[in-house]
Amino acid sequence: MNDASWGAPQRADYVGGWRPQDRGPLSAGPAYDGHDAQQTRPMPIVPDFPDAGRDAGGPGDRDRRNDSGRGAAEPGRPLFRDELPREPAPAGPQPPPAGGPGDPRGGGQAPGGPNAPGAAGHPAAPAAAGPADTAGAAKAKKRAGRDLRAAIGVGVGLGAVIVASLFVVKAVFVGVITVAVVVGLWELTSRLQERKGIKAPLVPLAVGGAAMVVAGYVRGAEGAWVATALTALAVLVWRMTEPPEGYLKDVTAGVFAAFYVPFLATFVSMMLTADDGAQRVLTFLLLTVVSDTGAYAVGWRFGKRKLAPRISPGKTREGLLGAVGFAMVAGALCMQFLIDGGAWWQGILLGLAVAVTATLGDLGESMIKRDLGIKDMGTLLPGHGGIMDRLDSLLPTAPVVWLLLVVFVGT
Repeated sequence: MNDASWGAPQRADYVGGWRPQDRGPLSAGPAYDGHDAQQTRPMPIVPDFPDAGRDAGGPGDRDRRNDSGRGAAEPGRPLFRDELPREPAPAGPQPPPAGGPGDPRGGGQAPGGPNAPGAAGHPAAPAAAGPADTAGAAKAKKRAGRDLRAAIGVGVGLGAVIVASLFVVKAVFVGVITVAVVVGLWELTSRLQERKGIKAPLVPLAVGGAAMVVAGYVRGAEGAWVATALTALAVLVWRMTEPPEGYLKDVTAGVFAAFYVPFLATFVSMMLTADDGAQRVLTFLLLTVVSDTGAYAVGWRFGKRKLAPRISPGKTREGLLGAVGFAMVAGALCMQFLIDGGAWWQGILLGLAVAVTATLGDLGESMIKRDLGIKDMGTLLPGHGGIMDRLDSLLPTAPVVWLLLVVFVGT
């Protein structure tokens, strides 16, 4: 609900239903009783916004026009903003401006009189230095709504686990993929149920998703397809144990989740089966991370034109160019020095494809989160959100990298 539904904002010269022109000459006495007006005129209902007590037209009013305060997207306007979170307003309702006869504190004083805020004997508005200092500290700690210190620490830790498992025992890395898939399915199905009331069966999805990743590593593409078909069938049968209401939307969401998370992840396990599988997976991860990093660095420094403002207002066209440039350079280096039989020009094409698919994957999950009215899929990774918030660009990139590597250097 926006301010328009509350009616016109109260002016300082129109308080409690009393207007200066309604008062007769002083010698004749008041022609309008503001006390009776307060008893007969219903007060507007103030919604439960954190800053509902601020005067209309001030910072709080501006924030209410930009943010619904309910955590869900309003039709036709963006859900998330790139500004820093605003400071909470003081607890409790704030007193209206003094001035009318119906105001017990006003004493009939006109606005700007001795009872006005800031006058002698009347408490002045709190200084803005405190919130400004707090916002400055928050800006130094966070950019784009993320705690960069925590994000970097978590990213380094995850990278160490992935690299260690990748080059020590391949089967251990398959286990890492499986855990990520199961947690991602749990986050996705939980948000679907919380925000849309869709109950996608988690048990057959988790079991089938793990089987799909293992089958892709053991039996290749054929094993992955068979496991995917059996998982979809298990979702259909499992949902039959509950009432038929909502069956179609539940199983549709379940089949979508099976393809979106574990099926795309099986291409990572299939990359691992090659003789230089560890190098291929490392190339895939490096190019995706470099693409995201290039988009962030260039977009933060030079970004002006929005790429998709209705989906992800933080992304810019300049950032996309940065992602393409960084990924193409990294791809040329990886294909030349990491992949057996690879060439630098193949890496340029590979980097271009990764930049495009990683960006589309990020936008695709942003579209899902906006439809659900949420900022992140989870909170397991400080500074990142959930597992799905890290898999968004990796999942759609995996089949593209797998296919191009097969075309360039074979299996």
